[in-house]
This record gives sequence, structure tokens and C-alpha cells, in this order.
Amino acid sequence: MVDRILVPYDESEQARSALEHALTTHADAEVVVLNVIDLMEAGYSAPFDGGLPGYWEEWYEQEETVAEDLLAQAQEIADEYDVELETDVVVGRPARAINEYADEHDIDQILIGSHGRTGVSRILLGSVAEAVVRRAHCPVTVVR
Repeated sequence: MVDRILVPYDESEQARSALEHALTTHADAEVVVLNVIDLMEAGYSAPFDGGLPGYWEEWYEQEETVAEDLLAQAQEIADEYDVELETDVVVGRPARAINEYADEHDIDQILIGSHGRTGVSRILLGSVAEAVVRRAHCPVTVVR
């Protein structure tokens, strides 16, 4: 029996589909929605003045606000199913952070959305869902 399901959640339509799948197919399970703030993403998009005092604190505060908004959106979706979500935000590389969270919080299954990239874009961009599947201690369902 699946008691706790982890749904990694970002702004993608695939994440929304994964959440809706969790809510419809596991009505009795506790659903945990996780947003991962990726510091590597910040490094790649940092402006030339990114080394100035205060830049990283300001960036992090902005990302926390975005994460809180995303989790509020997730709860609005869950409200349609009369489900109260457990939500959390962590900082790290997405695939690693998702698997570590699952290990540390008694997660029975991970339900993750996939962008369905193939070919060169998959090689260049990687796949968070694929990395989660390869390293997870529990079953993983990938929703496209």
C-alpha cells in the first residue's frame, strides 16, 4: 500500500499532470509536493555583476517567493479534490534533492512529470525524471 507519495513540482504542465495523477489514482495516500530551488541554474543565469554583495540573497528570496507561489497553485489544484497537501522547498540539484528527500521522509512512491525530450536535447539537457528513476529507493511513476 502506498501511504506517502512525493510529487516534485515546478511550473511545467507535466508537473501539474503528475500532481493530478497522484490525486486521482491515490486518493487515500498522503501527497507531498516538493519544489527544488536549483542553485546551478542561478549560476548559469547570473549577470556579470552577480558577484556584487546582496545579489545571491536577493536571487534566493525571489526563488523562495516563486516556490511559495507554485506550492500555493498546487494546493489550489488539490482543493478541487478535497485534499490537503504537505508541501516543502529544498535547495539542490533537482534529481539528487528529490531522491534524498524521498529517503529522508518515508516516501513510498515518487510521481514525477517528464518533458519527454529525446535525441540531442535529452543528451544536452539531461533528464531529471530519468535520474530519479535510476537512483530512487522506491517505485517511481513518470507521467508525460
